[in-house]
Amino acid sequence: MKSIGIVSDTHGFWDNGLNDFFAECDEIWHAGDIGSLELADRINTFKQLRAVYGNIDDHKTRLAHPEFQRFSVENVSVLITHIGGKPGRYEPRVKEQLLKNPVKIFVCGHSHILRVQFDKAFNMLYINPGAAGNNGFHQVKTALRLKIDGENIFDLEVWEKKRGI
Repeated sequence: MKSIGIVSDTHGFWDNGLNDFFAECDEIWHAGDIGSLELADRINTFKQLRAVYGNIDDHKTRLAHPEFQRFSVENVSVLITHIGGKPGRYEPRVKEQLLKNPVKIFVCGHSHILRVQFDKAFNMLYINPGAAGNNGFHQVKTALRLKIDGENIFDLEVWEKKRGI
């Protein structure tokens, strides 16, 4: 069994509350707009990090982290990218990947809007953890954690904190 933390759009800011929320996690998945390679390294020192770059990330971050990450945890296949769209309106390159090589979990960021939905069309769990940083239109910072055991995905929890606190 693995415990996974999921975050996006930190924009160079790491809220100390995330340390407590992710304390029991085995790894953290970051869906882009990390903000700096230094922050990615800091997260990776805390927990194993699987990350993709986002549209605001600089060339150093883009060299260290890919645009797409595809991997498996336990018996669950995962695809992560930053700009992915949403169920019914996926970014064309994402849709092509999902059609060619289906996954059980698709994670993306960019919208700053927390959304978790089972997508029946692709038989997968769509996850956008919202935004955990202080930049953007969102008023509440969010992140997620869940557990994976074999093929089972369960115990999804949301972390929320008002911006500026």
